[in-house]
Amino acid sequence: MYAPERQQEILRLARDGGRVDVVSLAEEFQVTAETIRRDLKALDRAGLVRRVHGGAIPAGRLDFEPDLAERESTSSDEKDRIAKAAVSELPTEGTLILDAGSTVARLAAAIPLEASLTVVTHSLPIAARLADHPGIQLHLVGGRVRHNTRAAVDAWALRAYGEIRADVLFVAANGFSADQGLTTPDLAEAAVKRAAVTAARRVVLLADSAKHGQEHFARFGDMGDVDLLITDNGLSPEDAAAIERGGTEVVRA
Repeated sequence: MYAPERQQEILRLARDGGRVDVVSLAEEFQVTAETIRRDLKALDRAGLVRRVHGGAIPAGRLDFEPDLAERESTSSDEKDRIAKAAVSELPTEGTLILDAGSTVARLAAAIPLEASLTVVTHSLPIAARLADHPGIQLHLVGGRVRHNTRAAVDAWALRAYGEIRADVLFVAANGFSADQGLTTPDLAEAAVKRAAVTAARRVVLLADSAKHGQEHFARFGDMGDVDLLITDNGLSPEDAAAIERGGTEVVRA
């Protein structure tokens, strides 16, 4: 089978199944994993699929949402640099909201032991990381817990964020851009993020550059709602300037 034929079949499988993975494709076509990665790269460049950790999804799948383990392992180095830069944005004292997200969870793990903060979160993994922190008063927001993100959503969570006022929110997004704003695949999760944005005096978006330009089903804000974007240096200076023209400061870690 020639490469174009194989790539056409890979595209069909991706569209039929919603996603494809490198290992299964290599077995099916009896080629190496590196050959499949080249095929996926070619399809990605053509705008037909979007690369994700371990495989690809069809372009245009606005509802695709990787699970927690996959998000933890994707862009790991970039997320570590973003979290390290975000530590400098922590107030000396005061109240934080920590949104559900793998980069925000890295920030939670990096909060200094000498910090004295009140932290509010609807993320079970983040709450677990901070439960034993000696200087943190932890408030866990309740609600229905989504399996993909381990985040509480729906009426209980919305009510809780409607009753507080925090100094800083560190928020995550699955996609961001100057034109499309902030997006995520799930409507319930988007509603909680929107409520958290409203509850904070200052909003800091932690998002790696691979999420720039991605657009998902549920929109929860504009880039203008964000005071500071901390991303990695994969975001081009031109894209950073476009975001800054809207009033959002950009740090490329």
